[in-house]
Amino acid sequence: MNVEKVIKTDRKIPLKRRTIIHLMLIDHKINETIAHALKPFEVSVQQFNVLRILRGQKGKPANLSTINERMVTKRSNTTRLVDKLLLKGYVDRKICPSNRRKIEITITDHGMARLEKMDRAMQKAEDEVLMNLSDENLEQLNVLFDKF
Repeated sequence: MNVEKVIKTDRKIPLKRRTIIHLMLIDHKINETIAHALKPFEVSVQQFNVLRILRGQKGKPANLSTINERMVTKRSNTTRLVDKLLLKGYVDRKICPSNRRKIEITITDHGMARLEKMDRAMQKAEDEVLMNLSDENLEQLNVLFDKF
């Protein structure tokens, strides 16, 4: 992807700015591809992330704080995300018997079944986004990302 062509400029963009623009364009492409993959399931990327976190609990309930800590996108309103998943029947929410101020959230069987289908759609989306990169390229890229 040639940044100058994408943003339609004849000027040479300074390296640091060019790098930032590249990262922003890639972020947009990834988000667009993932959102498209999840569209048939009527869930957002953040809702998908909540479901994956709950699956990772292996049947143990999670509270809102635990979910929020593990979210990839920290800006999300976790309560609102859980409410939307609750309406779809993907999660269950109960008051903790030992601490009535604590809310416990678990993924339902229906949520788990839908998540498995979402996983397959996400795998296709990931393959599409990364199709031009070899495993060696991906290793190098991850080493560079770790420097952030």
